[in-house]
Order: sequence, then C-alpha cells, then structure tokens
Amino acid sequence: MAKGIDQNSSLVMMLLTLILALLKKIQDLEAKLGKNSSNSSRPPSSDSPYTRDKDRQKNKPKTEKKPGGQPGHQGHGPKLLPPTEQKDLHPQECTCGCTDFEDLGVFYTHQEVELPKIDLLVYHFLLHQGRCKHCGKIFKAKISNGHTTGYGPKISALIALLSGDHGDSRRTVQRFCRQFLLLDISIGTIQKVLNRVSKAINPHYEEIKAFVQVQEINHVDETPWYQKHGVLHWLWVLCNKKAAFFKIHTNRNAEAFKALIGRWAGILVSDNYAVYSKWVNLRQTCLAHLIRTAKGLSKNDDPEIAKFGIWAAKELKLLVHMAHAPPTNGQWCAFYARLCRLIALNRDREDQAGTYARTLEKLLGNLWIFLEVAGVDATNNLAERMLRAAVLWRKRSFGTESDSGDRWVERILTVTQTCRLQNKLTYPVLVDAMNAYLFGKEPDLKWIKEL
Repeated sequence: MAKGIDQNSSLVMMLLTLILALLKKIQDLEAKLGKNSSNSSRPPSSDSPYTRDKDRQKNKPKTEKKPGGQPGHQGHGPKLLPPTEQKDLHPQECTCGCTDFEDLGVFYTHQEVELPKIDLLVYHFLLHQGRCKHCGKIFKAKISNGHTTGYGPKISALIALLSGDHGDSRRTVQRFCRQFLLLDISIGTIQKVLNRVSKAINPHYEEIKAFVQVQEINHVDETPWYQKHGVLHWLWVLCNKKAAFFKIHTNRNAEAFKALIGRWAGILVSDNYAVYSKWVNLRQTCLAHLIRTAKGLSKNDDPEIAKFGIWAAKELKLLVHMAHAPPTNGQWCAFYARLCRLIALNRDREDQAGTYARTLEKLLGNLWIFLEVAGVDATNNLAERMLRAAVLWRKRSFGTESDSGDRWVERILTVTQTCRLQNKLTYPVLVDAMNAYLFGKEPDLKWIKEL
C-alpha cells in the first residue's frame, strides 16, 4: 500500500515539474511574440507590416507641431551655382500703363538647373601594321598604356558608383547606361569594370584599414552575408567617426574578430555579444540594446517582471541623458544607489528579470565609460548605421557569388562609407583611383592619412 502511495507521489511531483516547465516555456514564447525592433535587438525590417505603423504611433510622443522644419530651423535649400548663362529681366508694364521704369537693381536671383546633352567621348585607336623595309618582318602597333580596357576612368568610376554606392543591380546599371548615355554595355562587361575598380581601390582599402586599427576608440558590429548557394558568411565593420573598415569572414567568432581588428587594442564600443564581452581593455556596452531589452520586459504579462523592466529602462535612459547633462556628485550617487538596489532586489530571481539583473551586474564596469572618456558614445549606433547600407545590399542581391565579389563588397563599402563620414564625394576618389590603376601611377591617399 505504502509503495503505491510513493509511486503516486512521485508521479504527481513529476507532473508538477513538467507543468512548471511548460508554463515557463509558454511564458517565454509569449514574450517572443511581443518582441519587435523597439523592445529587442531585432531589426526594423522584421517588424510585422500590420502593426508597424500602429506601434510607431503608440510610442510616438504626442505633439501639436506640424511636420517639417520648425520656426528658427536653419534651412538647407539649394545654393546658387556659378551661372553658365545669365539673363536680365526688367518690368514690362506698370498697372497704370506706363512702360518707362527707373532701374533699381536686382531684387532676386531665380536659378534654373538643367542637364546639357550628354555626348560620350569615343576614341578609335586605329592599329596599323607595317613591314620592316630592312628585314621584311611585319610588326603591329600596340595600344598605349591606360587605354587597353575599352572604358576610361570616369565612366568606370560612374559604373562603380551606381553599383557600389547607390546599390543598383548590374541590369539597372545597364539600363541607365543605355537610357542616359546611349551606351549599350553587356552585363559581363559591367562586371569586368567592377573587377578593375575593385583592384584600383585596394590601396585605399588597406590605407583605411591601417588608419582605423590605430585609433583610440572604435565601434564594432557584424551582420550575416551570403555567398553562392546561400553559404553563410559574416560582414564585420570596425569604425569610428572618421573612417569605417569592412571585412567579410566565414565565421562569427573570436577568430573573425581578431582578423578584423589586427593588433588594435583601444576602447571598444559594442553590443553584448559574447566575443566582445571578453575584451580585456575598456569597453562601452551599447545602452540602446539594454534599453530595448528592458522595454521588452516592461511589457511582460508578469506584473513583477514588467515593473522591473520599467524601472531598468528608466534608469538606463537617465544614464544616456547624462552624456548631454553631466550629473552632479549627488545626482550620480543617487543614480548609482538606485541601480545597485535594482540589481540586488532581482538578481536571485529565476525568471527573465533575474537574468537581466545579473547581466547588468556583470556589465557595471562597462555602462558609463562614455562619461569617463571623451569621444566615447553611449550606444553602438554608429556601427549600426555603417552596416545599414550593407544590409540593404544583402536584401537586394542576396549576397555575392565568389571570393572576388566579397573583396569588392569589402573595398567599396570601406571607401564609400569613409567618404560619407568625411562628407567627401566618392566619385572623384574613384576617378583618381582608376586613373592611377590604368596609367600606372600612385593614387591619392593623402586625404586618408590626414583624417
């Protein structure tokens, strides 16, 4: 009899354990259902199209201001360009019927911009052959250095700009050349042009890499990248406020991170990915990631977890605000005491709040480096913005087809995004690179060295 009772008790305990485990799994799954880009690390593109606008309106603070520039905002309208032609317009007739006016000078300049007719410069090199009058041998002329490819530096740079900076597909570039330049060019030829530009900008790529890897502060991030047949690679970026260096690697691990940074050992700004968390030097953890996670907890069905999430998000937002409004000694002590109390009250919990509290405790030394070292940001937004162009490229093209395609992506992103950070035009850089490559000269790298 006692044996039967013991078996029933064991069965009940087993079932209770199973029920508790299933309830926790249901709770975790429900929490995942409510995740979006505002309360997790998911990208905005993953948000449901049916709730995206509703979520934005709900989270958007109410205001009575009209869209657009506000009173006092400095405009960024078109600037007057040097005129190629100028016409003086005078009043024709007064309302009283008089046509004789005293000239009081120009009161306004109306500018109209138009494109001229685009005429391609097409050179035909007529290669002659001749017979030597002395020995009778026949010799043929050769195309001079720099003209062997069939496409000059400027048009090569334009094709590279359209493909690598503007993100156009090969067929879109082909249509542009046909419609705008009246130039019929094959897809294969466009690819050959891009391969040449890739080789031409390799010196720029290496110079930017060397520059980034000696800076005091750098941001890092990574995103999936696919090669032929959907083989998963990873596109990494190491960047600062002056330059961005990109590298595609087969892995997302410490080996790939080491290949990206080389011997660099400065201050790292990153999310909390495990590889970055092992950084032995100073590291600023991205507070935006932590805030989004806290927002996710604040919407949990469990009121205690939700309360914890609200409190954590509030304190972390206040910490970010300190970058623009440095706290007094009293304000800092009060903030630090509240944060430590938040962690102490929740770190022993076995739910999501406990996990997050233990994460905060582990990261305490990495939360406010931006307040201690000038030039460090509180978030990793810079690296995420640098990767955005690459993510859009990946969504359009599904990645690359070969290792040479990977090298093209690395190099053109490094050049274009660095130019973007410097507010520098990319096209002249590409033209100079192609001139140097085709005519065997040294490219202009001084602008990189002087960053």
